[in-house]
Amino acid sequence: MADLSNLTAALFDLDGVLTPTAAVHQDAWRELFSAEFERRGVAPYLPEDYFTYLDGRKRYDGVAAILHSRGIVLSFGDPSDGPTAETVCGLGNKKNAVFAAILKRDGVAPYPGSLAFLQALDAAGVAKAVVSSSKNARPVLEAAGLLERFPVIVDGAVAEAEGIPGKPAPDMYLRAAEALGRVPAECMVIEDAISGVASGAAGHVGGVIGVDRGVGRDELFKAGATQVVDDLGELVDQIRA
Repeated sequence: MADLSNLTAALFDLDGVLTPTAAVHQDAWRELFSAEFERRGVAPYLPEDYFTYLDGRKRYDGVAAILHSRGIVLSFGDPSDGPTAETVCGLGNKKNAVFAAILKRDGVAPYPGSLAFLQALDAAGVAKAVVSSSKNARPVLEAAGLLERFPVIVDGAVAEAEGIPGKPAPDMYLRAAEALGRVPAECMVIEDAISGVASGAAGHVGGVIGVDRGVGRDELFKAGATQVVDDLGELVDQIRA
């Protein structure tokens, strides 16, 4: 178990860690690929496909991975492709449109335990950043009332613009640490995805907190978590100590 009281920066994944937007992503991916796989006559979309191919990856990387799992080969295309384009980027952009519609309709609220943890970090003077593979990080944070809490946001849009490799490579977390003026050993990474935990571990940070939202404690530990909790509220006392 990492000694969190000695760490001066917290680098958060977003979906499934701060907000329950993972469920919105799951719904959007399921809607997209259930229809796509049925149309193509391949094996149907399964709930476990989300965790195996999509969770924690950049959007287009996830699309390419799940298409490959069904033997579907499409050209990569261009990020400017419309949602009807028969390309990896086209499908990724179609999913993003579905996600945005659900977010606008239903909104999102932070997990109570995550909010309590953020408040404890604020009281302790711990710097904070969001590191998300999603290009929707800012709209989600704004919808949840959390945007102003994070001076540094390294999301899928930043990674694309700066050519930063995505998770499970450590580069996005290392970029956030640098932006906060910290070395990796001063940072804790908080993740719920196997690829994200592996990303933090590969960056040799001071501690990797796995939040078990369904992946499984053992899998998070295997990926490199130094501590696993069911809810971030469990960590409040460690910050106050």
